[in-house]
Amino acid sequence: MIFTKQLAIAAFIFIAVFPVILNGQTRSRADTQEWNDVQFYAPVTKTVDFVLYGTLRLGRNVSHSVDERIGAGFSFKFGKYLTLAPFYLHIRTQPFAGTHVYENRLNLAGTLRFPLGHFTVSDRNLFERRLRHPGGDSTRYRNRLQIDHPVKLGDVKLNVFAADEVFYDWSFNAWVRNRFSAGISKAWNKQLTTDLYYLRQNDGHSRPGDLHVIGTTFRIRL
Repeated sequence: MIFTKQLAIAAFIFIAVFPVILNGQTRSRADTQEWNDVQFYAPVTKTVDFVLYGTLRLGRNVSHSVDERIGAGFSFKFGKYLTLAPFYLHIRTQPFAGTHVYENRLNLAGTLRFPLGHFTVSDRNLFERRLRHPGGDSTRYRNRLQIDHPVKLGDVKLNVFAADEVFYDWSFNAWVRNRFSAGISKAWNKQLTTDLYYLRQNDGHSRPGDLHVIGTTFRIRL
């Protein structure tokens, strides 16, 4: 009888604690992901492009689709160096099994891009309004500084780039995220440019927040 009671107590503790343990394991702070982006640019005038965006991100150690995005916007060029881009994104994420988040995002980006010796420097300032369900709405500011340098391997011309991006979130009143990336860019012709890069993200407020990412970007000009 005593053994039966002990067994029942042990079973009760296991049932109560196991979901917590499992939840902690499945909602890990770190992940390895693959990001794939496609961008279509359709000229409207000499200084204005209509842009379509599509994104697929594979996570949970590159085993499941965890982030799908589709959006559209415009790119306005002002002179040689300044570009303004308002755009909209619809996002669906499944970072963990059984977790589904839907988001509509309104963005406004301003990018200053200029030559500096043999390098090209770009500084993007982005404000985004995030309308999320569940999770609540939020507003973030993002600043990304990128440096490009042309290289030549035999007859192949490439651009090598490195960038760092920081995120400020007014929900926390803090700088919540940092992304460092480095990679290569290849312009195949006037219509197609591809990027291949590695990205490291550190974020102590999100799960998963610390990411190792291999990414590709296809920019197609129609």
